[in-house]
Amino acid sequence: MKISVVIPALNEEGIVGKTVQSVPVDKLQKMGLKTEILVVNNASTDNTAQEAEEAGARVIYEGNRGYGNAYKRGLNEAAGDIIVMGDADGTYPFSEIYEFIQPILKGDAEFVMGSRLKGEIKKGAMPALHKYIGNPFLTGVLNALFSTGISDAHCGMRAMTQEAWNKLNLKTAGMEFASEMVIEASRQKLKIEEVPITYYPRKGESKLSSFSDGWRHLRFMMLYRPGPFLVIPGFIAVILGLTLTSVVWLGGLSRMHSLILGGLLLLVGYQLLLSGQYFGAFGVAYGVSSRSGVTKKLISYHSLEKELLLGVLLLAGGIILGLFVLYSWSTAGFGALYEVQIAIIAMILSLLGIQTIFSGMFISLLLLNPEDKYN
Repeated sequence: MKISVVIPALNEEGIVGKTVQSVPVDKLQKMGLKTEILVVNNASTDNTAQEAEEAGARVIYEGNRGYGNAYKRGLNEAAGDIIVMGDADGTYPFSEIYEFIQPILKGDAEFVMGSRLKGEIKKGAMPALHKYIGNPFLTGVLNALFSTGISDAHCGMRAMTQEAWNKLNLKTAGMEFASEMVIEASRQKLKIEEVPITYYPRKGESKLSSFSDGWRHLRFMMLYRPGPFLVIPGFIAVILGLTLTSVVWLGGLSRMHSLILGGLLLLVGYQLLLSGQYFGAFGVAYGVSSRSGVTKKLISYHSLEKELLLGVLLLAGGIILGLFVLYSWSTAGFGALYEVQIAIIAMILSLLGIQTIFSGMFISLLLLNPEDKYN
């Protein structure tokens, strides 16, 4: 049996050689496991590649920078029956690879995740913001949406069988690759096990950006499941806004503040629903999420024709009411305006119409993607 150790590296001179040498090749050989070490040089500008090669690794060059780009290149080049992943910065215990892959060797797992939170985090290895807020929050969201059942979704030390890798159709280029891999492993119903590991302080400059990388992970999860983030809150806001607006207007009540609040809820809720549609359509059009029956209907040309028609009707309704208000105002000699409530309804309808029209126009652009056809 052969093991491939894949290590992405961007300007890791001074540590990448030690990381390569920490892989226990001799120990694995004694256990009947042949080992190859692949370092993916992700367009480094220092001596990372030379240092890795001198330490015994096979160096692969990937010119497109990005965590996902580097890993996709390395994982596709890996020839091992088992693939082990980890960073080049000295944070992960490659010396414990044999113990780490035991669930795969025993047939209990196809995909192994390291868990820093269940293991030991050395002093200074992880900022408090990541340890107590960022990582638990993103892991919790991931578990709630995809039922992965793991404790440390962003641990970089992982292992999988070659067959498991071949089942994962991963697309992302950046840090969200880590989330995509876990999501796809869960969606493919791979047998996932966690192994506690020790996490060490990194050597050299960190490539992470706490808030932007955290947002990338969250944004990617929204592409897969826009419902909890956008559709459900939007639906609730639309119902509340529509109810409040209808009660005031149709009931002939003179409650301007309630009408304004109802209109605001209606507009915001409707925009959230449209945004949920955007996220779902974008994820499908660019191949980062699966196409459900609902999404397929929403991004068909026939559906867009209906959406544009609805937008035109809403806008026309707003314009007609607006003209009525203007006519009433003119007959009163352009004095005091007593049709304020109708004017607000006209504004709401007009804005809903404009939102709908431009929503259809935006989604129609996604249909220009030459890799897929929806008509």
